[in-house]
Amino acid sequence: MMKSSRLILALDVTSEDKALSLVRDLEGCFDAVKIGYPLILSCGLGIVGKISRFSPVIADLKIADIPNTNRLICEEALRAGVSGLIAHAFPGQDSLKACAESARAYGADLFVVTEMSHPGAKDFMTPLAEGLAKAAVEAGATGVVAPATRPERIKMIRSIIADKIIISPGVGAQGGSAADAIKAGADYLIVGRSITGADNPMAEAEKVLSQFKASVL
Repeated sequence: MMKSSRLILALDVTSEDKALSLVRDLEGCFDAVKIGYPLILSCGLGIVGKISRFSPVIADLKIADIPNTNRLICEEALRAGVSGLIAHAFPGQDSLKACAESARAYGADLFVVTEMSHPGAKDFMTPLAEGLAKAAVEAGATGVVAPATRPERIKMIRSIIADKIIISPGVGAQGGSAADAIKAGADYLIVGRSITGADNPMAEAEKVLSQFKASVL
């Protein structure tokens, strides 16, 4: 991905009309749009092509299965036109490498979850994050997902992955600080509900962009 706004829109909606209205109205505010199971299950994989007319699409499927199943999932999403995939590392290196190989074959990015942004991630993911980050490096992933809600974890993960990309969810509705996440080493911030659920999404997006720019000056 090319850094411009350094923001990724998490499009956590289930209505095709709303999804397309948001990406159309917010075109240029974000470097990519992240979509997941709710929108894909509601609208079908065809939604990828429709959104891709306005922005690169990252499929946040958190892929986590045996290698062959991972490969099949990746190929379906990639054929639909996604520019990036998000996968889990905990099923093992062989499963993760299947995702990495599929992404490379299509010239797409692969991001590996090291730690999620919600409080429950501390129950099981935090103790494993270091190993998951190392697995991402070994698999040749583009980068990782690390939580803006816990900047100290971003800093730790950055120390393992060197110059790979960190995309960081949790800014906005979950209370993460854009300034703290960037200072800790995040390359891109993922922002969703605070914008998509706003009465005036463009005004909220401009507010986030303004706050973000101020935080990196």
